Amino acid sequence: MAYLLRATSSRTPTLINGFRRRSILGIGTLAAAGLATLAQKSSFGFTRWVTPSWAIQPHQGHRSLFSSFSSISSIFDTGSTSPMASLTPPQATLSWTHSPEDVHRITKETIAKDRELMNKIAALSPSECNFETLRLAHGDAAFDSIIDPLSFYQNVSPSKELRDASNEAEAAVREYGVEVSMRLDIFRAKQAAEKNIQDSGKKLTPEEQRLVDKMIQDGTRAGLALPEKERNELMTLKKELSSTCLEFSKNFNEEKGVISFTLDELKGVPEDVVGGYTKRTEDDKELYDVTYKTPDIFPVFKFAENPETRKRAFEGYESRLAVNVPVMSKFLDLRRKIASLLGYDTWADYVTEVRMIKNSKSALEFLTDLEQKLRPVALKEREILLAMKQEEHKEKDLPFDGEFYIWDYRYYDRKYIEKSLDLDDTLVKEYFPVDTVVPAILDIYQNLLGVNFVPAKGETWHQDVQQYAVWEKDATDKSGFIGYCYLDLFPRESKYSHAAVWGFSGFERPDGSRSYPFCSMVANLAKPTPGKPALMRHDDVVTFFHEMGHVFHGLLSRTRFSRFHGTSVARDFVEAPSQMLENWCWEPRVLERMSSHYETKKPLSPELIVKIVKSRYVNVGLFYLRQLFFANFDIKVHTDKDSRDYTELWNTMRESISFVKGGEPTPGQGSFNHIAGGYDAGYYSYTYSLVFAADMYATVFKEDPLDPARGQRYRKNILLPGGSQDDIESLKNFLGRPPNSEAFIRELFGETKANL
Repeated sequence: MAYLLRATSSRTPTLINGFRRRSILGIGTLAAAGLATLAQKSSFGFTRWVTPSWAIQPHQGHRSLFSSFSSISSIFDTGSTSPMASLTPPQATLSWTHSPEDVHRITKETIAKDRELMNKIAALSPSECNFETLRLAHGDAAFDSIIDPLSFYQNVSPSKELRDASNEAEAAVREYGVEVSMRLDIFRAKQAAEKNIQDSGKKLTPEEQRLVDKMIQDGTRAGLALPEKERNELMTLKKELSSTCLEFSKNFNEEKGVISFTLDELKGVPEDVVGGYTKRTEDDKELYDVTYKTPDIFPVFKFAENPETRKRAFEGYESRLAVNVPVMSKFLDLRRKIASLLGYDTWADYVTEVRMIKNSKSALEFLTDLEQKLRPVALKEREILLAMKQEEHKEKDLPFDGEFYIWDYRYYDRKYIEKSLDLDDTLVKEYFPVDTVVPAILDIYQNLLGVNFVPAKGETWHQDVQQYAVWEKDATDKSGFIGYCYLDLFPRESKYSHAAVWGFSGFERPDGSRSYPFCSMVANLAKPTPGKPALMRHDDVVTFFHEMGHVFHGLLSRTRFSRFHGTSVARDFVEAPSQMLENWCWEPRVLERMSSHYETKKPLSPELIVKIVKSRYVNVGLFYLRQLFFANFDIKVHTDKDSRDYTELWNTMRESISFVKGGEPTPGQGSFNHIAGGYDAGYYSYTYSLVFAADMYATVFKEDPLDPARGQRYRKNILLPGGSQDDIESLKNFLGRPPNSEAFIRELFGETKANL
């Protein structure tokens, strides 16, 4: 779910999310990323629209159940008997024993050391500036390798003091990043180096030339061509934007609200879900506390028979981050001011300039065109679901006003699937126990991509975390080492609560040796209950498969500069590889391979598999219109020239685009963390990248998705180059031609002539 393909500590602000690593000649930077999941239909309703999400807390009374996962090496024993187990990796694992004081001290020391390096570069005469003398790539990589893990603590540490220290350290790094990005002396050194390289006739490698081009572009986009007065104003605005976005995300991550219902109000919600809620007594009444985390609240949306329960749950969910309403207004105002100073008509024009789509006009045209194609489909779907609602309300003697509300969607979408396909979500998840699915997915990836996971010893940030050394499948010595992977898969208090991947880049050291990447998969897989083991819904399986795609993008990329490593591609392409890989979760033989009923141990039957596959595009019109609501809201607030009532805009746009009615206006925009954390003017990319994902899968993998030869083709052309070349070139190399939208249109509408 998202959006974090990379560690978010970074020095140099990009105006995308308030910060970014600096890109100086010879420096590699990692583009900060937002959440990594998708906008794709899963079985049984909406899949995650993915946001840096909600911190799941273990429920009281279930600690003994969680203790069964205190050591999960027995579950993920993949590769433990491999010959690679006797090999020694050429690089040690990371240390995870920092105290809050360490975090503050190390951050301060690292910034001071980097500032010293900047000053040395600034002192060079123009004639001394060239690719070799500006050896800042190594300084940048060293900075990131120290800072990134410190920033990561805020998402996973069980210690509040350490999380707070991590957050404060990131704020300091962001502020320093603004300072570095606005240093005119450094930019002039880069310009001098570019000129000297051109004058000397020196031939750079394609990746080196891309670095030079990007660093000059970064300086221009940072506003370094502005007069001093405007530059100073811009620096102040950037720092304020950075801290404001960080405040929004911190509120989002720290949200711990609950809503309470009686057992009668929860009628219809599966027993194993209700059994996971905290039960308490108040005024002689038994109440169940439901958190606003997806595993808790979404079953209420999907299964609660009482429409008032669903309504109250939805309104509470949408209002849970009202504290962020003024924060959003503030960072949108700041972005408008910054865009104006930089000479852009709107913030969206600034952001999309460096994306595959190139400008906000094209983004809006893409959204508008797709919306027009979807509206007739969605209207028919709405009529069917509304008729189901009318029939049910008549049977239960409930009032019916002829409206289809947003809190009706997931409930009737599920019922329609159950009725039309005889497909029961509760039954299906019995075939996906965690201890079967996760090893199966790892095994599929290992065979497809030719790698091997070997359990590794070393420190982690929590006892539940499993660590792996990743090797080439045929490795016989250290040359076959790829990197490290952490799996932090089970919920605990104040942990990042959805699914995301953080990556620490690989790069080339000054002596030519390799610094290997680290990737951390953070998830919150299903909780066990007294009667059943931990089970995964099918859309949980899709999410996990998706996120592991990001892991392998980070592990199997191999670039010289960390700036271009792995998922450091255009924001509107970054989701495409993992979205493509979701297709495996809809392939019959893959579903059979991944499934095993928790009691009978039998895989999904062919009949049940057919139903799951058919469910993929049920009510797809309504699903994608909801995605387009998010994307249009994002584009709208970043193209408006003036501030407005964003709560009113949120509610009216949702109703007009999504074909679902709301109730009292709710401040749902306060939980739209995408546009604070890196997807501002970029939410369109979740759907836009699906065009590429569909084309890649249909063209290369559809015929045989488990073929290792096709996996190697994917690894070579998409994963290995990362962002070291234009993404369109990577696509052309993989597909053997320029990409097109035919496969995507065919998936949605069963036609090939329409062209987005």
